[in-house]
Amino acid sequence: MSSGWIGVDLDGTLAHYDGWKGIEHIGPPVPAMLERVLAWIAEGREVRIFTARVTGTPTDPSGDNARSFIATWLRSHDLPFLRITNEKDFGMVELWDDRAVQVEANTGLAYVHPHGKPTP
Repeated sequence: MSSGWIGVDLDGTLAHYDGWKGIEHIGPPVPAMLERVLAWIAEGREVRIFTARVTGTPTDPSGDNARSFIATWLRSHDLPFLRITNEKDFGMVELWDDRAVQVEANTGLAYVHPHGKPTP
């Protein structure tokens, strides 16, 4: 088993997203991603929710309200408590995100064209 944690974006990756509808609205789970996350958890992997929702706003400077809504959403979809963050660290080994483009280390070369078709 590898060490480190896997970051999973919430909106558009783990949860369906069709535009911002407020901090309290989180779409239904994306089935393929939900299955993937549950499999990682069953393998003993550490999974964290990686989302800009917890960056803080003038009305929620610490992001705690967002964390509360996300934790409730996780429980309502039979997911265990997962750490919720908006920060990478050197322990992160993967990031699953609908907006990310993987770049080859130290070259600036993209592995896949940013507008290419997704692969399973």
